[in-house]
Amino acid sequence: MEKLLLSLERIGQDGPVRKRGGVFAIRNLLDASSEIRNVAHSPAVRELVEPILGSEFFPVRGILFDKIPDANWKVPWHQDVTIAVQDKVETEGFGPWSVKAEVLHVQPPASILECMLSVRLHLDDCGEENGALRVIPGSHKRGRIPEDQIQSIRDISHEAVCSAKLGGALLMRPLLLHASSPSRIPGHRRVVHIDFAASSLPSGMRWFSETAPAAV
Repeated sequence: MEKLLLSLERIGQDGPVRKRGGVFAIRNLLDASSEIRNVAHSPAVRELVEPILGSEFFPVRGILFDKIPDANWKVPWHQDVTIAVQDKVETEGFGPWSVKAEVLHVQPPASILECMLSVRLHLDDCGEENGALRVIPGSHKRGRIPEDQIQSIRDISHEAVCSAKLGGALLMRPLLLHASSPSRIPGHRRVVHIDFAASSLPSGMRWFSETAPAAV
């Protein structure tokens, strides 16, 4: 854990995404950190992901999220509906396109997102008081939900708070409706979010990160 935190600190000093002077998100972690790549390929993570995606899965995106007094934001209810890719290949069902942290992103068909899994690794204790993830259980089974319908689904659904201790892992499907509140206490709330897929993309499109573990 200490090596992982030191690696993230180095990356944060070299030009992360910032907000009001404080680091709140670092994208492209799989390419920036050998420690993160090794964690994504570790036996412990494999043990979590393989029963859900099968043995041929691979990490495709890594992001660090943090909440500190200088960067303490509210995340409204949403689904994760974009993927990071290497090249723009016009393909039926893919779009719109966007660029985040100099990397191409696109909204794929729901069938792609339904075959992915996200693992959130907690680098700090994370409870309701410091912005733990809130989810609507089972909402991923609805497929892509139009934005103008999300609030009505929220109004009639049970909400669960996903508290976790330092070192804990949370698994979620990208299409699970989720949100988080600002932290009410000082300090960090660091989460490494890693997306996994188990198949290639159509039409020669390539995931932005299809990384092997770092050489020892």
